[in-house]
This record gives sequence, structure tokens and C-alpha cells, in this order.
Amino acid sequence: MRFLKLFVLLFVIQTQAQQGGMWIPSLLKGMNETEMKNLGMKMSIKEIYDVNQSSLKDAVPHFNGGCTSEVISPKGLILTNHHCGFSQIQSHSTVENDYLTDGFWAYKMEDELPNENLYVTFIVKIEDVTSAVLEGTASLTNEAEKQNKIQENIAMLSRTLPKEKWQENKIRTFYEGNQYMLFVTETFTDVRLVGAPPSSIGKFGSDTDNWVWPRHTGDFSLFRIYADKNNRPAAYSKDNVPYTPKHFLPISLDGVTEDDFTIVFGYPGKTNEYLPSVAIEQIVNELNPAKIEIRDRALKVADSYMRKDNAIKIQYASKYAGIANYWKKWIGETQGLKKSNAIAIKKESEKIFQTKVAKAGKEKEYGSLLADFNKNYAEIAPYALARDYFQEVVQRNTELLSVGYRLYLLEQVYKSNGEQSFNDRKNNLITALSGFYKNFNLNVDQNVFEQLIELYSKKSPKQFLPQSLTNIDAKNLATEIYSKSRLRSYEDLKELLTGDAKTVLANLNKDKAFQLVKELADKYSTEVAPKYDEINLTITALQRTYMKAQLELNKDSRIFPDANSTLRVTYGKVKGYEPKDATIYTPVTYLEGVMEKYIPGDYEFDVPSKLIDLYNAKDYGMYGENGKLPVNFIGTNHTTGGNSGSPAIDANGNLIGLNFDRVWEGTMSDIYYDPSICRNIMVDVRYILFIMDKYAGAKNLIEELKLVHPKKAKTLKTKTIKQK
Repeated sequence: MRFLKLFVLLFVIQTQAQQGGMWIPSLLKGMNETEMKNLGMKMSIKEIYDVNQSSLKDAVPHFNGGCTSEVISPKGLILTNHHCGFSQIQSHSTVENDYLTDGFWAYKMEDELPNENLYVTFIVKIEDVTSAVLEGTASLTNEAEKQNKIQENIAMLSRTLPKEKWQENKIRTFYEGNQYMLFVTETFTDVRLVGAPPSSIGKFGSDTDNWVWPRHTGDFSLFRIYADKNNRPAAYSKDNVPYTPKHFLPISLDGVTEDDFTIVFGYPGKTNEYLPSVAIEQIVNELNPAKIEIRDRALKVADSYMRKDNAIKIQYASKYAGIANYWKKWIGETQGLKKSNAIAIKKESEKIFQTKVAKAGKEKEYGSLLADFNKNYAEIAPYALARDYFQEVVQRNTELLSVGYRLYLLEQVYKSNGEQSFNDRKNNLITALSGFYKNFNLNVDQNVFEQLIELYSKKSPKQFLPQSLTNIDAKNLATEIYSKSRLRSYEDLKELLTGDAKTVLANLNKDKAFQLVKELADKYSTEVAPKYDEINLTITALQRTYMKAQLELNKDSRIFPDANSTLRVTYGKVKGYEPKDATIYTPVTYLEGVMEKYIPGDYEFDVPSKLIDLYNAKDYGMYGENGKLPVNFIGTNHTTGGNSGSPAIDANGNLIGLNFDRVWEGTMSDIYYDPSICRNIMVDVRYILFIMDKYAGAKNLIEELKLVHPKKAKTLKTKTIKQK
């Protein structure tokens, strides 16, 4: 127990010393700035965030709502991860022009490929609007009423706060509803594919190496933002011109060494750093194991088909990667939480919290919080598990069922809003599903269904199972549904949806797949979701109060807000780590490691022949270092999903790398950050330049960039650089 108290104290001190934290860039003045300077930063805070002058924030747009990107040229060229641009690369790929396998490079701007529904969003400014958002809520005791009032205020403020007509106001919550910030944004929708390495570089190591160090992956792709003649957002047009950014990142050729200062700038998606111990216990012991088992079965089925058929490999490449990503993350997260003793440490910190509550005389406000957490998490447990089974099996991983669920929602639209709304939704659905069926394989999905419906029937809480799923023969059920359902093909589906609402719904309700989905969805929507939402609303209110108490009782501590897909800065150092006894990981990997992993013909570890030739000749140009070519490096920056594609920036504001992953031992950092093993993984920017230049010969792109030698205090003019 004494050890745990010491560990909690050390953890808090280390966190405040620099380890961990996702900070709002407009609020870095003060302790953060001092800390960053002490760690080696040479920039001013205004160079990171400034409303009136160009700053780093102007070079870091949100990429398609889920990743981060950075502007790297005065002509709107942006860099992000290969896996962030994967669906766009896939959509342009065919068996004849397989850009996933061969890569794609536009050697002229007119060859750059437009992408439907792809967008990037810049932050113009950030302001605190907490008082305005919470106006009129102090007297409300009902949590649902309070949330409704907050949403009304947010909607009103979003409409009325000043902005340009091409801009948008977005208000986001921080500290579990204790603070609200306004983000004024600009979104560009003409974003074209410029370059992508083959998957054997961009996804080298694929799912085996995902979340693992050492890594050797060139996880990058290039796009370009286009704007109208006034440099403002515009829909795709041949008349659009490359966007002129307010700021773009110079690129350092000097590389990294251990203990170099680093900033990662981006849009981390979601963290839960302040959960009570009882919530973490539920995640570790119940929820994660269920989701891991479901996805494990789905992945094994898809993998068995992808290895035998290249057409299926192309169809399922993006889907497989999406499923595998969090499957492996949940495995590492669970292991990390256990290894770091996170639950026991949280419990010890909760004892300290309770002592602080008593010492401050705040028992009335905060004294019962932990007991209330225990009570409500016990009540929500079966509903949370049933919810995860429904979402993972019906909505996400069995494609025929996911289509059936969208049709189930269509029926609900008719019941609640009538024929016109039904027809509008139906027509939109028909259009949307055309792309879905392009990448749908009946045999693969039937096998997935057979595996997952068996799990659902045996392991989802029994009280929420429809009668038809008790004592089933999963193989026979799969055969019956997939041989008879009209959801099996796009043409059958369109025919099924022909006619007025009553005709369509009558035909739908005769379909075997729809019948099953309807049984499952009715159970879920009537017995699971309402009760889950009710208890979760109570937990949300408790969490908000718990966060308020933490801020109030720890005024001398800096507590960063959980990630919520808004622009953040995390800073740290290039650093190796020791994941287990007698194992030491250094912070940089090299091309030699790629060749050590090389397995000819293997879809995860194959290497292009040209890369092998460049390696054998040691033809690294100006991107090598002492006869070796750096590939990836790790640091102590606190990142999560959404930081994919984030720029890694040096002490002077230059690009040194591209964030793309975390180490497996530290994936629990979304819940609990352990500074000894949590590391983010980045592509060394010199490897990116090497692939663009020496491998792809895209010298037209290299000439756009500003390449610098900050450690030598010397800027290189790219057009005068002599290649070796």
C-alpha cells in the first residue's frame, strides 16, 4: 500500500513534469510554456497559436473528420498517413490500376485525383464560451433538462456568434461539461490525391506490426487542397487553384536523437483519463474481452479469403484494417492496464480524493461520488455488455446485418415521420449502398455471420436474446439466410425497395435477414438502449461532478481535458523504453530492419524490388545518416486515435516526422498514462522524402518543399541541392 501511494505521487509529479497531457493550444501560456522551454523548445507560444498572425495551428488541418494532416508547401500540399488516405487510394484502385499494390504518384497537378466526400478543416480561432453555454442551467436539477438547455444554448451561439459566411462555429465541451470552447473553422472540400507509396511500404508489417515497436512502416500519403480564386473553400471544379496556406511547415533534414524536444499537433479523438476504478474494472474484465473475441473471429474469416483471392483482398483491405486496428488496441490496452496495476493505483488515488473531500469539508457535494459510481456501474453492466454485442455483431462486423439494420431504421422513419420522410431516406439509402455492395462478398460475410451469430447466441446476456436465437445451429441459419435474403445483392435490394412505403415494408418483413435483424433490434431498442441511456446519463452527471471536484480540490495541479477531436498540443522527447525485464528498445529504426523482416510474396512483409535495389546500393541521397536510412522513431508524446497523421515538430517549428501509431504496451494511455512505457510512433520525415524522391522520382513534389538544417542553422534551397 505504501508503494502504491508513492507510485501515485510519483505519477502525478511526472505527469506535471512533462509526461502526458493533451493541451488546448490557445491556453499554453504560463506553466506549459515554461515546461516546454525547459524541455528545449525554442519557439514562442505565439508561433504555435496566434489569432492575428500565422502560426503552427494554420498548418494543421483536421483530415476528413478522423485524422490529422499538415500543410508542407506554399501550394497547399498536405501530408497525412497512408492509413488515413487508404479509402481514397482504394476507391481509385482497380485490378488493372491497383494503386494499393503499386502506389500512385501525380507528376503533374492535372494528374491529381479528386475525391468525393473528402474534406479538411482548419481552426481559425478558439474562444472560451462556458458562461454563455451554461446560462440558465444553474437552477435545473433534472439532468435531461439541463442537457437540453445546454444544447439549445450551443445551437443559438453557433448561429449568432460572429464568423465569415464561409466559416463555421463549432462548440465543444471540456472537462466533462465544466468548460465549453468555441472553434471557428474553415472546411475545404476539393482535396485531391497526389501521392501514395505501395502498401508494401505504406502498410509494411500490416496487422502483425500494428501497435508494435520496433516498426518499419512508411505510413504516409499526400493530398492537395484546392480553393476558389479568392483562396476560399469551394466544391470541386476544374477552375479551382491550389490553396495558399497561412502557414506551411518547413522540413528538417537533420533528423532526431534521443532526448530531442518534440511537439505533436493534432486532433486526438477520445480519451477517458479520469474514469473511476470501477469503470476500468468493467472494461478490463468484461467489455474488452467480449469485443476482442468478436473481432478475432471476424478477422480470421476475412484473412483466410484475402490470402487466397486478390480481388477479395482489394475489396476488404480497408475494412479489415479498420476492424483489426481496435481489436489489437483493445488487447494491448487490457494487457497494459493489468501490467501497470492501473486499477489498484486508481483505487489508491480515490482514497486520497476521499481524504481531500473530507479535509475541505465537501462531503455534501462530493462525499458519495465514489459509492454512486460503484452502484451505477454495477447496474449498467449487463446493458453495457448487451450493447457491445449488438453494436459489434449487428451494426459493425456482419455486413448483411448492418444493411438490415439500416433498413430497420428506415421502417422506424416511416412509423414516426410518414411516407415523405420514408421516401427521402429510402432514396438516399439506395444511393449510399451502391458503394457498399462494390466491396461486399457474400461468401466472406456468410462465414463471418456464422461465427458471430453463434457468439451472440451464447455469450450476450440471455435476458436480451430473442427466442429465435436460443439453441440455434449457426451454420444452418447462415445457409438459410444467405441463400434466401434479398439483401444479398445490390440489384435484389433495389428491387426490394421498389414501390410505396407499405409495399416496401411488406416485402421487407418477408425477408429472412430483415426478420432476424428486426428481432434483434426490437430487443435492443426496447430493453437495452433505453435503460443503458438512463443509467449512462446518471454516470455522465457523476463524471461531470467528479471532474469539477478534481479541478476544485487540486487547484495547484494542471489537469488537461480529455480528448474530444479538437486541436491539441502534446509535447515530450524522443525516447526509448524498457517494456519488460532485460528488454531495451532504442528510439530509432532503420531500413536494415525492413530487410530483416522481408518475406517475399507475403502481403504484410513483402518489399518492392526497387526499394531492395536502393538498399543494396545504399543509395539514400541526402536522406541517409551515417550510411543508414532512418525509418521510424518513438517519443513520449501523449497521443490517441485522431492523432494519426499528426505532424511531429522540432524545437524550432520544423517537421521531423509523421505520427501514426503507439506502442502496444502503452495503448492503455487513453485511460491511464504510464510514462515509463507509453510511446507514440512516428515516420521519420527523411524516409518520406526518400520514398518520394529516390523511390518514386516525384521531384516535382520535392521542389515544392522548404528543406532546412536547423541544427546547422542553415536553410537549403531545394532546387540547388545536389543529389548523391
